[in-house]
Amino acid sequence: MPRAQNPAGPPASDLAPWYTSWPLLGWVLGCAVQLQQGQLGPWWTYAGAGLLALGLAMAVRRGPPGATQRAGLGIFLSVALLAWGSTGMRAMLFQAQGLAPALEGRDVLVEGIVTSLPQTTDRGQRWLFTPTQAWDGADTTHAPAIQLPPLIALQHYQSRPTEASATKLPPSLTVRPGERWRWTVRLQRPHGSRNPHGFDAELWWWQQGVQATGYVRAHPAPQRLGLTSHAWLEQARDHVRQRLLAHAGPSRATGVVTALITGDQAAIAKADWQVFRTTGVAHLVSISGLHITMFAWLAVAVVGWMWRRSARLCLHWPAALAAAWAGLALALAYALFSGWGIPAQRTLLMLLTVTVLRSLGMAWPWPRTWLLVLAVVVAWDPWALLQAGFWLSFVAVGILFLTDPGQRPLDAPRRWWQPLWRLLREQVLIGLALAPLTVLLFGHISIVGFIANLWAIPWVTIVLTPLAMLGVLWPPIWTAATACAQALLTGLGWMAQWPGAVATFAQPPLGLGLLGMLGCAWLLVRWPGGVRWLGLSLVLPLLLWQPPRPKPGEFSLLALDIGQGSSLLLQTAQHALLVDAGPRWASGDAGSQSIVPLLQALGVRLDRVLLTHADSDHTGGALSVLAAQPQADLLGSGIAALADQAQRPWQPCARGQQWAWDGVHFSVLWPAPATVKAATHNNTNAQSCVLLVRSAQGATALLAGDLERVQEHALLALHAGQSRDLQAHALVVAHHGSQTSTSAPWLAAVQPQVALIQSGWRNRFGHPAAAVVQRLTAAQAHIFNTAQCGAIDWQSSRPDQAQCQRQRQPRYWQTLPHPTPTALATNTTGPE
Repeated sequence: MPRAQNPAGPPASDLAPWYTSWPLLGWVLGCAVQLQQGQLGPWWTYAGAGLLALGLAMAVRRGPPGATQRAGLGIFLSVALLAWGSTGMRAMLFQAQGLAPALEGRDVLVEGIVTSLPQTTDRGQRWLFTPTQAWDGADTTHAPAIQLPPLIALQHYQSRPTEASATKLPPSLTVRPGERWRWTVRLQRPHGSRNPHGFDAELWWWQQGVQATGYVRAHPAPQRLGLTSHAWLEQARDHVRQRLLAHAGPSRATGVVTALITGDQAAIAKADWQVFRTTGVAHLVSISGLHITMFAWLAVAVVGWMWRRSARLCLHWPAALAAAWAGLALALAYALFSGWGIPAQRTLLMLLTVTVLRSLGMAWPWPRTWLLVLAVVVAWDPWALLQAGFWLSFVAVGILFLTDPGQRPLDAPRRWWQPLWRLLREQVLIGLALAPLTVLLFGHISIVGFIANLWAIPWVTIVLTPLAMLGVLWPPIWTAATACAQALLTGLGWMAQWPGAVATFAQPPLGLGLLGMLGCAWLLVRWPGGVRWLGLSLVLPLLLWQPPRPKPGEFSLLALDIGQGSSLLLQTAQHALLVDAGPRWASGDAGSQSIVPLLQALGVRLDRVLLTHADSDHTGGALSVLAAQPQADLLGSGIAALADQAQRPWQPCARGQQWAWDGVHFSVLWPAPATVKAATHNNTNAQSCVLLVRSAQGATALLAGDLERVQEHALLALHAGQSRDLQAHALVVAHHGSQTSTSAPWLAAVQPQVALIQSGWRNRFGHPAAAVVQRLTAAQAHIFNTAQCGAIDWQSSRPDQAQCQRQRQPRYWQTLPHPTPTALATNTTGPE
């Protein structure tokens, strides 16, 4: 029988792909485009996009018959416009609730409720807090009421026993979820370092819904106003955590069990996290999609088996659907109890979407189902598109669909050996498929990850996690759970020490990463003959790629954004020098958290590490850097103790030292021998190494360490009559812009065109000092400050210019407006 014609347009079956796949793709792409905005536009642009999308959809509906392609394009564009506008409007509404800039760095009295599970740090606790009332000052009688963001992140720093009794840190303070407190806090907008390939802390806070961070002041004393019924789920999690600690005691294994039950990932030691990343099993100890899916699968298996025992129940509702919804319910309960993190939310949405499709009897092809789940997750959280875990999850699922389209994620296995075969098969497929993506996102591949996951996945999902959860019902089971966790740590720690456990690569551009992923997918498809091996031609460029280096005779200087400290990376055509290694903090050091990841991402192999002097803000990350770069030789001033700790030979800095790399000349101008002998232990700045770097074309950079005014004058005296020897196109301003350095005579001799300042955002020292900024401005130097600029890139081929990392990739969730060189010097005194 001929098919009936639709007078209003083409047959619905012909338009099915347009009305399903293309709108979903349009939604995802529309959100992705909006996330690339440097600044949010006015509200009417997003409202106008929504109206335009509506008008375009109506035009498509009233279009002429037979215009299938035109209708599909119109639907795609209308949905993309709607996604772009709605995401922009959501961002505007959220941004409007942010902390007023006038309140930054001021004492604010706040009353509210602790709404998260507090996490213990080396110096105290940190938690999320929902303000209910706030006053601009410490006295509620006279201070005006103010409006704060609906969610802020607070912490307190507990005084160490060795610190003076006059410290301004509060005494021991312990908070619990659901408690109402009144305390004086000092707040600021979320701010983080911005380095190439670095972690975007400001985006992370944005995704958590936090628009202000701060710390509790000691005076007036915080007041606990009582326990409320709010955050009852967090209270239950805290109760379980306290029971576990009381039963098993604090240990590394207990931290792993705590994380699996409550989602408190801070309970896991940093060293253990590094082992998990090295062995490729970090996803097992975070509340990820694997755990949520495991709980869903468990419920599907149990409920499905019980449901099939009753003919009446099966007639009322099919066992497969009943089991699927039961699995979804159990997964939801576990996700809520474990903290309702973003990965858990994403997994629940994926399971919900697939379950709804099955309940409606819609047997879509796998690409359309995959795309629907992707669009649903993006509609819930558009900023998930910027998360590495998001892409790892969806690419892994897509590869499994591609290589076995008939597989159903929630089907219970029918034979005892099927789970083992599925595990082995999926590990091979996912390991190969995700290799290009992990290189693109992280710059490394865990070689031991395949073997580690083969036994760690069943060990964690079948043994450790169920024991940990059963311990909630009967605490003695936690003894077995901690023993299993200790076995996991021991085995993975042994594997992490294998030679070649991790292969590191320079992080490639996005285009090469996508080609590499396509090449791996090509290799996994069962093509006839040897056609599948053509995929290697797409993978190899990804693995062999290296970032561009300066030309022979030229050099680059990268001033890293590492807070109140100093670290600079100089590269020539074939060599690399690191000058200083940043500060050490209570939570770690700049070497392990910023410098080493940057060197790995850039594929840099250091030839030398130069530590200008022994102050901790210049050497705090040195041990981490030296451990990661064992081939680098060590040069410095006053660093004998550090060299002994690192078990590395070193050479003292001395005036007159010189060397050349690839046509670039390096000269040490300071310290003079007499200065080193006369310097005291308390005046390490006087011994600072001063390095002058000159390209073959004559472009120069002068790195002054923490040189002070007295030493500046002494260095000028040594170059009396030869002041041109000190002239430099770029000057790394001494001592982070302290007023004890960068004197007017010094600037008159150096005559910098570009001044680079490394200082911390809202640092308590007030660096850079206003007087220094005025002198640099009078010297007509273009001023760049890492506190507002992020990492600063200066090239000898363009000596009068510099680039800010925040200018290269501006995003609207950044706490600072679009920076310009003339506005980058000022800073505001921040927390004490």
